[in-house]
Amino acid sequence: MPKRILQGTVTSDANDQTVTVLVERRFKHPLLQKTVRKSKKYRAHDEKNAFKVGDSVRIIECAPKSKTKRWEVLGA
Repeated sequence: MPKRILQGTVTSDANDQTVTVLVERRFKHPLLQKTVRKSKKYRAHDEKNAFKVGDSVRIIECAPKSKTKRWEVLGA
């Protein structure tokens, strides 16, 4: 099964080698036919602490790095 790649914005870089990425998805509501925005935060591994708050990044699934980290930062 291929690894998922998501795009989002860094919302926190307070922890060492970790960034929090907000990923937003848009879809049409099945009954109301209105566009709905849903967002979710992922904790991703950032080896070199290269990314700061506000950066647009892509993340990819990986083996668990810690209790909460299952993603790695690919880059901008």
